[in-house]
Amino acid sequence: MSGKLHKVPYEDALDMTGFGKYNLLMGIVCGIMIVAMAFESLSVSYLVPASACELETTTLQQGLMAAVPIIGILATSHIWGYLADMRGRRKILQLSLVLGFVSGALAGFSPHWIVFCVLKFLSCTSVSGTFALAFTLLGETTPRTKRNMVILMESSMYLICTGFMAVLTIPVLSLTFSYYVPYLGIYFNSWRLLNIIYSLPCAIAAAVAVCIDESPKYLLTKGLEEEALNVIKSMYVLNTGRDLEDFQVKSIILNEDVTSESQYKSLWASIKAQTLPLVKPPLARNTFLLSIMFALIYFCIHPYIVWLPFIADGFMKSIDKGETDLTICQMLRSAVVSQNQTLDVIEAVCNAKDCSLNQFAMIIVLINGCVLGMMNLVMSGLINVIGRKRMLIIVQIITGTAGICINFSSTWVVTAVIFMAFIGNCLNFAVLTTFSVNIFPTYLKAMAVCLTLMVGRTCAFFGVNILKQLLISDCELSFYMFGGLTVAGGILGFLLPADDPKEKPGENKAPET
Repeated sequence: MSGKLHKVPYEDALDMTGFGKYNLLMGIVCGIMIVAMAFESLSVSYLVPASACELETTTLQQGLMAAVPIIGILATSHIWGYLADMRGRRKILQLSLVLGFVSGALAGFSPHWIVFCVLKFLSCTSVSGTFALAFTLLGETTPRTKRNMVILMESSMYLICTGFMAVLTIPVLSLTFSYYVPYLGIYFNSWRLLNIIYSLPCAIAAAVAVCIDESPKYLLTKGLEEEALNVIKSMYVLNTGRDLEDFQVKSIILNEDVTSESQYKSLWASIKAQTLPLVKPPLARNTFLLSIMFALIYFCIHPYIVWLPFIADGFMKSIDKGETDLTICQMLRSAVVSQNQTLDVIEAVCNAKDCSLNQFAMIIVLINGCVLGMMNLVMSGLINVIGRKRMLIIVQIITGTAGICINFSSTWVVTAVIFMAFIGNCLNFAVLTTFSVNIFPTYLKAMAVCLTLMVGRTCAFFGVNILKQLLISDCELSFYMFGGLTVAGGILGFLLPADDPKEKPGENKAPET
C-alpha cells in the first residue's frame, strides 16, 4: 500500500469517499427534514378553513392566520443561518425541529384563533431555517459530481409532500369524533388531529438527526481537522465497504477563507460579521444576483401554487358545464358568475361558513405535486449533462413563454398542458439553491442560503396578494405580467456564474497515491 496523502483539498478528499450508503442515508435524513418543514409551514392552507367554524374566524382573521408562516419564516431565517455557521448544522437542525414539533403540536389545542397564530408563528420561526440548512448539510457531504443531482432529487420531496398533505385531509377531516377538553374549553376533533399529524414529521426528523454526523466541512472551518477526518473516513468505509486503513488521506485542507467567532465581542457584531461579507466584493455580485433570481421565481410562481385549488376548481367546473372552448380566464370568470358569488370568491366562501375542503381540489393538488416531483427527478438526472446554468435558463424561458401564451388557448386540453408547463417553473427553486450551496465559502454558506431564500419568500408574500386581486379584476394581465417576469429571470440567468467543470462526472479525479 502506498503512503498516505498529506494536505488533500477537502473536495478531493470527499470525492475519494465515493458515493454510496452514507450518501443515501444522509439523503433520507435530509429528506425527512425537508418534509417536516413543508408540513409545518404549509399546514395553515388546510387548517385555517377547516377550523373556521369552531374558532369563528372572519375573513380578515383567516387571512392573518394564513400569513403567519411567511411572517415567521421571514423573521428568523437569517438568524438560523447565522447560528448554523457559528454552532454547527447538526445541532441547530435538532434544536429547530424539536421547537417546531412542540409549538406546532400545541397549536392543535388552541382555544382561540390568536393563540393558534402565536403557536404557528413559533413553530414556523423554529423550522424556517430547516429547508436551507438541510440542503447545506447535504451539499457539504456529497461529492461534486453528484451534488447538483442529489439536491434536485431532495427538492422532489418538498413538491410531492405538498400533494400528500392535501390527500391526508380527505380521510382525517371526514372523521366526526369530538371530545370535550374541560381545562381548555375546546372540543378535540378532526382538524385538531390533522394539525398534530402535520407536526409529527418534525418529531421524526429531530429523532433521526441525532444519528447523523456533523458536516466535516463545517468542522474544518472551526479548526477541528481530526474530527473532520474521522467523519470523512466513516463515509469512505460505509460507501466503499473497505477497511479504514485503505483510505489514503492523512490530513485535509479547506482552501477557503475562514473566520473565528472569538474575535467578536458581541452577538450583534458576530451577526454583522457573518452578513457584511455577503454584500461586499467579491461576494456581493453573487449575493445580489441570486437574491434577484430567487425574488423573481418566488414572486412569479409561488402565488399560482397557493391559488391552485381555486384555479383548478374553476377550470373543472367550466368543463363540467361543457364550456370547453374558453380561455382559462374566461373559465374562471364563468365559474364565479355561475355560482352567483361575489368577485372575491374566497371571501364569499368564508362568509358562508363553509368549513369543508373540496375533495376534488385536494386530489388535483396531489396530482400536481406528484407530476412536478417526477419532473424534478428527471431534471436531477439531466443537470450534469445539460449544466445547471443552462438548465435554469431553459426552464425559465420555456415556462415564462407558456405563461404568456396561455391566454391564446381556447382548447381546454392545451390550456391544461400550458398551465402545467407554466407552474413547472417551481422546479428552478432547487436548481437555484445549488448555486447558493456551491459558490459561497463554508463559513458563510448557511447564512447565504437562508438570506437569499428569505428575499424570495418576501416577494412571494406580495405575489400571493397581488395575484389574488388580478385573478378577479384582470386575469389576463396576471399571466402576461408573471410570465413576462419569468422570461426576464431567464435572461438574467446568463449573468450567473458558469458551472464548475469539476462538478461533471469524468472531469474530477482523485489524487494519485
